[in-house]
Amino acid sequence: VQLVESGGGLVQAGGSLRLSCASSGISFSICDMAWYRQAPGKQRELVATITRDSSTHYADSVKGRFTMSRDNAKSTVYLQMNSLKPEDTAVYYCKLSMWSKYDYWGQGTQVTVSS
Repeated sequence: VQLVESGGGLVQAGGSLRLSCASSGISFSICDMAWYRQAPGKQRELVATITRDSSTHYADSVKGRFTMSRDNAKSTVYLQMNSLKPEDTAVYYCKLSMWSKYDYWGQGTQVTVSS
C-alpha cells in the first residue's frame, strides 16, 4: 500500500490550497480516509475524515473552511483548504483505514501559511 500526498506549499493568510492523496495497492473504495496535521512541537491532530460512503467529519478548527472529498475512480482523496490561517501551518498527512483494523500513512506534505 502506498499513499502519496501532494499540493502543499506556501500561501498567504486568507488563501487556498488543495491537497491530494493518491493511493495504490489496495481496494480504495472500501477504505475510510482521513487527513491529519502536525505542527512543530505539537501532537498530530485529526483534521477531517471521509468514510467509504463519503460521509465527512471535520475538526471544529477547520469546519466551514476545509472540505474533504474522494474520487474512487482515481483512488484519491482531496482536502480543499480555504480561508487559511497561520495556525493551519503544519505537515499534513493522509491516513487510509481498512476494516477499522489496518492503518496506512502517507509521507506528509508541508503547508505554510504566512501572516
